[in-house]
Amino acid sequence: MTGTRQIADTASIMGVPEAELTPKVRDALMTLMSEVDALRRELTTMKGRLEAVQQEADTDSLVPVLNRRAFVREMSRMISFSERYKTPASVVFIDLNNFKQVNDTYGHAAGDAVLEYVASTLVEHVRESDIVGRIGGDEFAVILAQANEEDAREKAERLMHLIADTPLEIMDKKIPVSVSPGAVAFEPGEDAATALARADEAMYQAKRRRKDSEGSS
Repeated sequence: MTGTRQIADTASIMGVPEAELTPKVRDALMTLMSEVDALRRELTTMKGRLEAVQQEADTDSLVPVLNRRAFVREMSRMISFSERYKTPASVVFIDLNNFKQVNDTYGHAAGDAVLEYVASTLVEHVRESDIVGRIGGDEFAVILAQANEEDAREKAERLMHLIADTPLEIMDKKIPVSVSPGAVAFEPGEDAATALARADEAMYQAKRRRKDSEGSS
């Protein structure tokens, strides 16, 4: 038809029509494309290795939760998120009771087993959006997303009773395990260290109140 443009499909390599390629140029482009593909595969592999190294660097050396450095970093992110979007978030500080006595009585292997037991119990009984970390020798903490201070205290109490009600069994021995938790909500403008220190103090205050209550009963 007169005035109608006829468009023919043209095969191309890297945008260059194949008909315009000399054999030498075509071979060079194919080699280049192969090298680019190999570099992409290598980059994907390197990204995977980097993620694995990062995960290893963030994980506690003994138990499968975040170490203190990584946990504090995640706290800082959660505090910023909470402040920006006006959503509540809290942290629970958890201290193992009489941990030295466990090591002295049953040995350090049993002490390690207790730490692993507490860590796994915490991970299994919080939401995927929550974050568990080991922040000291016998101290753990949990970041609770979308939880105000009252919610966090209730969760802390449930975790405390759950751990206390289930003794750890090792080599036919039942080792009693108990923890003391303290919970606080994040406050606008505070940093992670301040929030963690407040949760630590809340834990000690709660432990004193329980001891006083037990002593007067």
